[in-house]
Amino acid sequence: QVQLVESGGGLVQPGGSLRLSCAVTGTISSLDVVGWYRQLPGARRELAVAFTGGDDIAYADFAKGRFTISRDKAKNTLYLQMVNLKPVDTAAYFCGANVGGVTYWGQGTQVTVSS
Repeated sequence: QVQLVESGGGLVQPGGSLRLSCAVTGTISSLDVVGWYRQLPGARRELAVAFTGGDDIAYADFAKGRFTISRDKAKNTLYLQMVNLKPVDTAAYFCGANVGGVTYWGQGTQVTVSS
């Protein structure tokens, strides 16, 4: 019904930037929860930043001030702009959406920040 495919991860130096993309197949309304979640090595997946309804945004503390979520509705694509990256940001980042009570996940994209 809904498919999400992340891209844009890679290896960057501390202080660098990345923009992650999430290509969406299927229909997600502006009122659905959709966003980015991180999974640190050996840890559980957790919210980074997400649209929670309309243009309302929820941030995790680690994402505030450095991570910016956006979307291009015409292209059915969600973005995560990450700046001033730090080694502690190293994680797999997943695009996720809740549509009609069903949660969908992409396969993740790895971000590695060298020390």
